[in-house]
Amino acid sequence: MVHEQSEPRVSVVIPTYNRARTLPTAIDSALEQTVEEIEVIVVDDGSTDDTPAVLASYDDPRVQPVVHADNQGANVARNTGIDHARGEYIAFLDSDDEWRPEKLDRQLETLETRSEEWVAAYCDTALELPETSDKLRGLAAAVLSRSDAEPTREGGEELIGEILADNVQPGAGSTLLVETEVARDIGGFDEELDRFQDPEFCLRILKEGKLAYVDDELVVREETGHPPAAVIKAADQQYLSRYEDEVDRFEDDGYDIRARHNLLLAKRYLAEGRFLRGAWHLRSATPSRRRYPGLCWAAGTGVRRRPKTVVATAFLFALLTVGLVTAASRIPLCSATANSPDVDEFSTDAGSTLADSESADE
Repeated sequence: MVHEQSEPRVSVVIPTYNRARTLPTAIDSALEQTVEEIEVIVVDDGSTDDTPAVLASYDDPRVQPVVHADNQGANVARNTGIDHARGEYIAFLDSDDEWRPEKLDRQLETLETRSEEWVAAYCDTALELPETSDKLRGLAAAVLSRSDAEPTREGGEELIGEILADNVQPGAGSTLLVETEVARDIGGFDEELDRFQDPEFCLRILKEGKLAYVDDELVVREETGHPPAAVIKAADQQYLSRYEDEVDRFEDDGYDIRARHNLLLAKRYLAEGRFLRGAWHLRSATPSRRRYPGLCWAAGTGVRRRPKTVVATAFLFALLTVGLVTAASRIPLCSATANSPDVDEFSTDAGSTLADSESADE
């Protein structure tokens, strides 16, 4: 089919950096949308692999490459896409994810049935875990997505507490459809943030209007690894400090925001096999029993990474049988580690990190 260039209704923005292997799948999933009035703006953020050849292979006027001479980061690349967008709406897609064909159609249909104050929509995602069986993928997705209670998933400023507490993950990088005018009015993505840029972007959207939710897995997200827990911790502190007033306000309303972020950090440290640091954050996390499976999954990953069988297995057994809070509170923290352990007593390899790409969000 020959597609004539016309004024697009939706501008799809795909930032990419050295993702020549996965980029075609992302682009194809955008071009195969049931909404035909689209443009696909692919921002090559200084790639040094075969990305230019991949882009040159598309003989479709809807594909609009924009090239950065140097790598500037995913947020800068997304903002470049916002600057070039001609559509009424912008939808973002990471270059290692893909969309179901009806994704944009479902979101547009949802917004069309709402009032003008509804300015954006997101959807659910399916997690793709490489090198695992379908049954294990399903189990992992269920474990990793478990929450204590069904959160509020759409609305206005009442969603701020849900997002800050990580009860709702809008995942702006691949799930979000937003009015172009709103994306520009709020200043695009924060280029100073290396992590948490997706929820932070959505928090600012909520100050302009309401966010709708399409309850269907319309995005297939590939699990490509995580940055080191120490990197997440630094970014987490930066993120929460920017919204300190909102954190205090919603914690007064009953949201355990700081506790939830300690839980996030505990899971990352446990997954790295750094059990003392994980236990320290668990002391402030107060997880409910519905959170145990995700923590046990993380601890099991840590055991496989660093099989210190006596200590690590005992810790995992405590998670399963004694209860996480009790187990964490009984782990001795010496005076040198009373505030935040600088030395991981359970690992002599404190410097190793999980595999992660240079620019994980592109």
